[in-house]
Amino acid sequence: MYKGLNIDRTVVLHKAKILLKLYRPAVWSTSNRAYQICESAECYCGKNLENALEYLANFAPETVQDRFSENVRSLFETQWLISLIDSTMNKIYEYPDNGKIYHEILSKQYLTVSRYSEQEMLELLNMERSTYYDKKREAIDLFAICLWGYTIPSMRGIFAAIEGGSEVPGFFRCLDNPA
Repeated sequence: MYKGLNIDRTVVLHKAKILLKLYRPAVWSTSNRAYQICESAECYCGKNLENALEYLANFAPETVQDRFSENVRSLFETQWLISLIDSTMNKIYEYPDNGKIYHEILSKQYLTVSRYSEQEMLELLNMERSTYYDKKREAIDLFAICLWGYTIPSMRGIFAAIEGGSEVPGFFRCLDNPA
């Protein structure tokens, strides 16, 4: 599958593992940052968020505007990354051979609020340890293929708008021919 999609397996697999490990802390951080952004906007004009945003856009000092804009941009970028992973997980769920099992393994191991222990995973899935690790490795492989082979290429137009014409952000460029 990697060759058919013109993807470098080693690079993509390494990055997929990084993304999966960072997902839980990123979601936690995003929810905290969203709360802080709303609080900082409200402190300018009370509880009326619309008035606060108008003040920030039109009357706040430039440094305050820049800091607020950077916080909001960062929040949206993180939310976008979360959406990419969620879309990829939907593709995995629909995969005809063990897709639901792969989805469950990845969800419970990397994406849910609390991480399941190895023993809990074995009991939940009713699998032997060796079978579980084989399926987990296959699930991560499928995650990498779905993300870099299907989800990201389907969003090239969005990348171009965000990156000012660049097709795909650097982290996500893993094709053998990155042109």
